[in-house]
Amino acid sequence: MSFSRSRHLAFAALSLVPLLALTACGGSADAQAGGGAQLDVPAAEADGPLDLADVCPATVVLQQDWQPEAEHGAMYSLVGSDHTVDTEAKSVTGSLVAQGVDTGVDVEVRPGGPNVNFQPVPALMYLDESILLGAVTSDAQIAALADNPVVTVASQLTTSPQMVMWDPESHEGATTIEEAAADGDPLVASGDVFPQMLVAQGIIDESQIDLSYEGTPQRFVSDPSILQQAFATAEPFSYENELPQWNKPVDYQLLADVGYSVYPEALAVRADKVEENADCLAKLVPIMQQAQIDYLEDPQATNELIVDLVDQYQTGWTYSLGVADFSVQAQQDLDIVTDDPASGVFGQIDPERMAEIVDTFGTILADAGQIESADIDPETLYTNEFIDDSISMGK
Repeated sequence: MSFSRSRHLAFAALSLVPLLALTACGGSADAQAGGGAQLDVPAAEADGPLDLADVCPATVVLQQDWQPEAEHGAMYSLVGSDHTVDTEAKSVTGSLVAQGVDTGVDVEVRPGGPNVNFQPVPALMYLDESILLGAVTSDAQIAALADNPVVTVASQLTTSPQMVMWDPESHEGATTIEEAAADGDPLVASGDVFPQMLVAQGIIDESQIDLSYEGTPQRFVSDPSILQQAFATAEPFSYENELPQWNKPVDYQLLADVGYSVYPEALAVRADKVEENADCLAKLVPIMQQAQIDYLEDPQATNELIVDLVDQYQTGWTYSLGVADFSVQAQQDLDIVTDDPASGVFGQIDPERMAEIVDTFGTILADAGQIESADIDPETLYTNEFIDDSISMGK
């Protein structure tokens, strides 16, 4: 299992309780209180860049790889105030509102994780052709290439928020993973891709890899000598502020600092659907680029929607406004979301970076037997043809 595909375990640490069995909390979209409110925005200019009515499906389906959270803010920010929530299917649908106008189509955002029995997003996209865009991290894209090939059309999170964390009291003075791991303590994870990357770099020894992480904080709390996988946009806040058994800071280093160069949760299209959706993507991809920027500038309404959806879906996952607000700040402070460093364009894929990703993670996945060969053409994994190169955060 690739590390990115095990994020359902990594993020589950935030819930502070084990995941419950997936059950419907009752009711359909039509029965949800507060759904179907009147939309109060103007229509997009006919045939303009925000008018999707004649080029996109009547409902643009977006598939995320985990439960609703602030890292997915761009997708949820497009959901209009007239939305309805389907608590059985675990989805939200409303008018697709971008930059303050109604684009003429609806958007449906679907969460991943337990809601889809933890199936990888590329597999979901091949099972359900209605999914137009899915959130697919680069190593998961490589792992799925043989059976479920997808093409990345834009980056949303520029840098992975995945990290390794440790207790500062148990690893006094440690500022890096290598320093924290120097005494040989276990690195507890749920997938072996990033641990093998650390082994290859001499940062940890293979004997330190412990793949028993179950997505809960119990092990870390009871044995603070361990190092543990986590997310810099979540656990530093939740462990210090929402976990009574801990309630103190953790130290960490981003995996991106030590070679985890993947594009996290990048927007991808089925490889065989790119051409037929080209007219839609030419308008939709720039909308997604701008949506991420706009969300970070004004996240409140979207964060409230995200928290409300988590509450309505009732899957055992919990998520607070405190975590959401912390995530937004961390995404900016840690340059998790920033312009592509190579081009200065937000959302653009860097060919050299993609080649590096293929070289690093293709080799790891091939050595692990997850793919047959690391001989992969990086150019088959992405296209920048739909990117609007005038869109930038200006950072």
